[in-house]
Formats: sequence, C-alpha cells, structure tokens
Amino acid sequence: MTDTIFALASGSGRAAIAVLRLSGGPCGEVVRRLAGGLPQPRMASLRRLRDPGTDEVLDDALVLWFPGPRSYTGEDSAELHLHGGRAVREGVSAALVACGARPAEPGEFTRRAFLNGRLDLTAAEGIADLIDAETAAQRRQALRQAGGALAIRYAGWAGRLTRLLAHQEAAIEFAEDGLPNDLEAQMRAGAASLAAEIRAHLDDGGRGERLRQGLWVAILGAPNAGKSSLLNALAGREAAIVSAQAGTTRDVVEVRLELGGIPVLLADTAGLRDAPDEIEAEGVRRARRRAEEADIVLAVFAADNPPDAETLALIAPGVLPVVNKTDLAPPPALIGSQAPLAISARTGVGLEGLQAALTEAAVARAGLSEEASLTRPRHRAALQEAASWLDEAVTAPLPELAAESLRAAVRALGRLTGHVGVEDVLDVVFGDFCIGK
Repeated sequence: MTDTIFALASGSGRAAIAVLRLSGGPCGEVVRRLAGGLPQPRMASLRRLRDPGTDEVLDDALVLWFPGPRSYTGEDSAELHLHGGRAVREGVSAALVACGARPAEPGEFTRRAFLNGRLDLTAAEGIADLIDAETAAQRRQALRQAGGALAIRYAGWAGRLTRLLAHQEAAIEFAEDGLPNDLEAQMRAGAASLAAEIRAHLDDGGRGERLRQGLWVAILGAPNAGKSSLLNALAGREAAIVSAQAGTTRDVVEVRLELGGIPVLLADTAGLRDAPDEIEAEGVRRARRRAEEADIVLAVFAADNPPDAETLALIAPGVLPVVNKTDLAPPPALIGSQAPLAISARTGVGLEGLQAALTEAAVARAGLSEEASLTRPRHRAALQEAASWLDEAVTAPLPELAAESLRAAVRALGRLTGHVGVEDVLDVVFGDFCIGK
C-alpha cells in the first residue's frame, strides 16, 4: 500500500489513445518528475512528458490529477492519456519505473479501493462483471451491483443483526441494570423475521447467476432430425456440418447467442440412438449429459418420421418440443401432451416463433429484474450460513448460545461485504442503553 503502482487502463494493441493509471505512495512526485508539475485537481492539462534520466521527450499527453481520498482508490492518483503507440507506452512505462513506480498486480487498484473503504466486496465484483458484460442485461445488473444495490441490502440486514446481537449481549452482561425484560423475546422474533427475509432473497432460482454466466440451451433429438440445420439457422451462419448421413455430429458444437439481452450458449449434440461405433457412442453420452445440465432443452423431431422414444422421453416442463422439416410433411398436433413449435430450418418457416419462445424461456429462467440479485455462489453460501445461524439463535436453549449464534451470523454476513468488526456491536450496546452513566 506504500508503493506507487501503474497499469494500462485502456485496452492493449494499436489505438489512438492509451491511458496509464497511477495510484498510491509518492504518486504526485512521480508525476512531477515526468510532467514537470501537477495540474489542477480533476482538470485535464496538456503536458510534455520527459524521461527524468535523459530529459528525452516521450510524448505530449493529457495529465489528470486526483488527490486522495476523492479518487477511485482513495489514494493520490493520476492518469496519463498518451498516444496509443506501443513505443510510447513502453517508453513512459520505463520512465515510471525509473521514478520509483511499479506495475500493478491484477486487480490491485480495486483491491486498494476496497481496503481504503471506497467500495465493498460486492461492488468490486460488480465492477469486474461490468468489464466482462456482453449484453445490455448483464450491463444493467453489473451497474446495479457496482453502484451498491447489493451492499445497501446487506448492510441493512447487517445493521439489524448487529442490533439484535448488541441487545442480546446487553441482556446477558447487564441484566441487573434495568434493561427491558422482553429483550430476548424481541431478539428471537427479530432473528426469525430476518432469516425469513434472507431465505426469500435466496429463493430466486439462481436468476442473477444465470444472467451473469449465461444460459445453456441444448438441442437434442434423433439422427437426421435437423438439429445441426436448426443450430445454423438460429446462429445465422454455418457453424455445424449438415449432411443427410446419420451420425454426422459426434461431439457438442457450441454457438454463443443473445436472446432478450441474455447471453446463451446454444449446443448441437449427437443424435440419440444406439450408436454403432465407440466415437458416436461417446457423442451420445455427452448429449445426454448436456440435456441434464442445460437450462433449456429443444427436443427436435422430424415431421417426416414418427416421434422416436428417446426424444419423447425428454419431454418435461422446461423442454420445448420442436417439429422440424415441416416443408416435407405436416407436423403432428401434439408431441406427448404438448403442442410443438412447427418449423422448417431449411426454408425459415416458424423460426421467428421459435426464437420468440426461446427468448421468453430465457427471460423466465434468468429473470430480468430491476432488483439487486445474487450473482455469485459465495453470496449464496454466506447467506445460507447466516440464515442457519439465525435459526440456531431462535431455538438456542441458553442466552449465551443464542448470542454466539448471532455472532456467527454477523460474521457470515460480514464476509459478503468484507466488513466484520466488534466495534459495531459495542457502538450499539453503549449507544442504545447508556450503560454506566
């Protein structure tokens, strides 16, 4: 935390502009040596950058100065907006090293922002998701999280839990000091209410995680049902080999799509049948495994053949039955007990309706919402642990055991945001009750 660090904040490669970010330590002195002085805070200034050892001109750059704590990291920080050539970047980087700065480790700027209290762990994760966002829906979710939507909710829960713990500790330690008699009953009721709220938040079907990671959609069916043709039609390109010969697809062929703002990994799989050779048998095994792992399954039948038993066995809630090759024969009214989506991958008939149904299913699974959603397994694990400890507190046979359970729940919630401390409890104890005055 005492070093001045720097890193390329813009993308690498050939570009008109390259942005080098600096933070921490004697950052101001490094910029003075390189640029001949510091500009006014948060105002861009055109400066000539020189190598401090040789006085060689390195570039004419825009320099911005952000004195701490009003900066991204909370430290003294600066940005150098250079011309984007590789030689310029490398020359200025070498000069920064000569001035005592060092290249930053991955994520070190955001780590320093967290350590300096500029953001919590959920906001830091939101920033990482924002950088990786591929769709508008992912961007909106990441912006909500980076903006503190999750942190606000969790901080509210942590505040209530801290107060419950403080009151329980007070009831144990200062029982003779005239405190209310119903403190423990209030604690148990409050803990039960908070556990119910946390479980309601957890009961979201994994929507936030699905939106962040993307949905898996698997195309399954008998050989020659037109699965590869359907994949190509949905992808808008020749991603899979199409042939009249059965068993052409022997491995999983994947294509990335966007449906209603949700990223989707669409997979074509081997035809379901008793495979005649070892390689195709492995492909069929992978197809069945993909069906088990997929968020949405397209069960594809050929209109010119009767429905096969293996694909019929897939029909269940969450599976979309599709009848392909309707240019060769009329589709059946029902597949199992469901009305199928009738299409022709060759002519394009029905594809618009299939895309609409797929988009509707994807939105239902990912659950586009304006509320802050869980986005990572670690969030889910910490909240499940906190709820379990709250249940323990409600049923604990002794006040001391209830307090220990509440303390464990506080730690679990604290791991979400990275804020865990005994001072919070002490503040409430002595602030609420004025003990010892």
